[in-house]
Amino acid sequence: MRYAQGGGLTDAGRAARERVRQQAVERFEAGQKNAEVADALRVSERSVERWRRAWRELGEAGVLSKGSPGRPRLSHEQITRLERELERGPLAHGWADQRWTLARIKTLIGRLFHVSYTVEGTWRLLKRHGWSWQQAARRAIERDDAAVEVWKQVTWPRVRASRRSAGPGSSSRTKPGSR
Repeated sequence: MRYAQGGGLTDAGRAARERVRQQAVERFEAGQKNAEVADALRVSERSVERWRRAWRELGEAGVLSKGSPGRPRLSHEQITRLERELERGPLAHGWADQRWTLARIKTLIGRLFHVSYTVEGTWRLLKRHGWSWQQAARRAIERDDAAVEVWKQVTWPRVRASRRSAGPGSSSRTKPGSR
């Protein structure tokens, strides 16, 4: 079953679906036909047929949900190890600079745990464990913060003042009355 806008079931939605399956099992045990169960529970007959077959083969456990298909593929220990490796930095893992990108983290997960994630799945994994994206501020290596402050406080007010004092003959203004 597909859900609109990339959604899925919330925990409450999954619990509600689980209750519907349990009600179906009760109706199977009472001897109701598939069409009656489907009408009563407002589900398709095909779903009821699939549930009844699983119930016959495995009992009540066969009808239980298998869980979210998007469940995490890394264990708690693996997540802890991944965090340690991320803290070591990209240089320690063979990249030329100190930027972690999602593609690099995806590659690192593949190398360490032999598990394949998509770039989007990597982002979700990191976000779920408290990591956030950050963008490095681009600053010149030669930047002199003290000189920048002097320029802002001394030079810039003079430049700005000279622009304001430009008179009516300035080329940046239109003549009064002309369009």
